[in-house]
Amino acid sequence: MIKLQQLIGLPVIVIHSGKQVGTVKDCWFDENWKLNGLILEFAKWFATKVRIVAWNDVLTCGEDVVIIASEEAVTAMKPGKVSRAFYSGVVKLKEMPVVTVHGDQLGLLSDVYFYPLQGTQIVGYELTDGFVSDLMEGRKWLKAPSDPDMVLLGEDAIIVPAVSEAELEPVAASNFRG
Repeated sequence: MIKLQQLIGLPVIVIHSGKQVGTVKDCWFDENWKLNGLILEFAKWFATKVRIVAWNDVLTCGEDVVIIASEEAVTAMKPGKVSRAFYSGVVKLKEMPVVTVHGDQLGLLSDVYFYPLQGTQIVGYELTDGFVSDLMEGRKWLKAPSDPDMVLLGEDAIIVPAVSEAELEPVAASNFRG
């Protein structure tokens, strides 16, 4: 399992040439929060497009680099087309409130987890109650329900089943990479 934020800042390398084509700046999701691809750093100050790599073109996601199939895998897209991303986009996932259907807030989204080789659906959420609470109590881990339809991925909040509150675990109990 990989934490999404572990990808941020990694160099993106082409497998056959060894050329670095960029650095991961963000991750981009579809409306069902399936990972669509990576957003790369772009050197131009007033760029009218973002550089992306579709997740299908990512061969390996290691601890130190991301390996892609070819230089042609890097394409340009208008920023408005990136509807859901972790840090940027029309809907930003970072620090989005996670609430139950009964109206109880479980925390703010701090990170998401996924299995890079078994599809790209989010499999868990790391939640925070803020800096002081993180220091005192630590962050919380919430496994994503096995039925993706049980989670509403809204514009301003993530709504999860009421049972989710009882399923919260300390982050240390979760498996970060495996």
